[in-house]
Amino acid sequence: MPGAGDSGDRTRDPNPGRRRALRGLGSLALAGALGGCGRRDDPSGPLNFWAMGREAEVVTELLPAFYARHPEVQVRIQQLPWTAAHEKLLTAYAGGSLPDLCQLGNTWLPEFTALNALEPLDERVAASSLQRDDYYAGILDTNVMPHQGTKVLFGLPWYVDTRLLFYRTDILRAAGFARPPQRWDEWLATMRAVKKTGPDRYGVLLPLNEPDPLFAFALQQGDVLKDDDTRGAFAAPAFRRALNFYASIFHEGLAPAMTNTQIANVWDEFGRGLFTFYISGPWNIGEFRRRLPAARQGDWATAPLPGPDGPGVSSAGGASLVMFAQSPRKQAAWRLIEYLSETATMQRFHALTGNLPPRRSAWLAPALANDAPSQAFAQQLERVRPAPKIPEWERIFQELQLAAERVVQRVQSVDDATAQLDAWTDTLLEKRRWLRERASLASSTSGAPR
Repeated sequence: MPGAGDSGDRTRDPNPGRRRALRGLGSLALAGALGGCGRRDDPSGPLNFWAMGREAEVVTELLPAFYARHPEVQVRIQQLPWTAAHEKLLTAYAGGSLPDLCQLGNTWLPEFTALNALEPLDERVAASSLQRDDYYAGILDTNVMPHQGTKVLFGLPWYVDTRLLFYRTDILRAAGFARPPQRWDEWLATMRAVKKTGPDRYGVLLPLNEPDPLFAFALQQGDVLKDDDTRGAFAAPAFRRALNFYASIFHEGLAPAMTNTQIANVWDEFGRGLFTFYISGPWNIGEFRRRLPAARQGDWATAPLPGPDGPGVSSAGGASLVMFAQSPRKQAAWRLIEYLSETATMQRFHALTGNLPPRRSAWLAPALANDAPSQAFAQQLERVRPAPKIPEWERIFQELQLAAERVVQRVQSVDDATAQLDAWTDTLLEKRRWLRERASLASSTSGAPR
């Protein structure tokens, strides 16, 4: 899912139409400015709510309680496939036909903020019973964007995603370890010991077409962009440490150098003991329970990601609820966002989908409070950081994976790969630097005497 660390095969562009849409952002903005003026919707009509995948189906089950509270509001839900959602939203923006509210991947917010398509929510949240400090801070921060010289809340997290360790407890014990590692050096020592327990065993599975683990390691070191997110910082010591650590796992033979398409079945191989650690997201709690044999159900657990010097940060992902600025039904749209954000509604949403709630109060439900694999995610969510808040980030993320793969395959050195990645990123962000320079010049001269 977007914003959840999209783990599709990035060795080839998984969605060329979406990339063309991203590159045509300026054209779409102009088209939207011209096309949006003609929108004539009935302010008293039903709310148009676009949602993706399974979430769109589940929302229907949550609506009866909302209708009982707000009988004057009707909701029309349109289900979008994740693979087509981004391009459909951009097309709707260009044609002035965006819905009233939408489920939006967290990494998509910067793009729609840049298009001035989203409605600020700060005042509405302040006037409601929703408490901002009840949200995991790193997750809420994905919805806060720089806007006109200040920081503005443009969405509310609906469900959250991050990455941590799934691991085999029995293999760790056999290798002499009573608990999962908390530091990089401990993790390396654990994987080396595991490797010695069997000739066909690896310490960890890190599919080369999934850049999320490397990105988490990078976040643990610091920023991957610099100069107000207008230049790459990949050649800086911080990212180089992360890339060196990542590549060393492969070069020591602790991880197989393969993509996830080369693994016949991740759950079967995990159960067979091909690898002991696997970095993944919360959806795999349910998958492991469904797919691992009964004899293995007591042999796996989850743990927060190790960091350089102790428990480390991970990526902040998931999806949020946003309201579009063109909507003529903003009050009704906010009522639905507020209802879906209530603790009780989030708890029912989790029961129906398995999606993790972004509010700490929702985690008091026994289904989460008494579930050990989920509680590791609660710990990790206290230590998450958002991706850079620029529309170009997804393209940089894709290029990051390609650079890492070249280093792992020893096609390129860390020095050359990071220098090339910086050069490519700087070229991609050239227009961003130009716009910032123009804005700075305009600001410095606006008060000059004439």
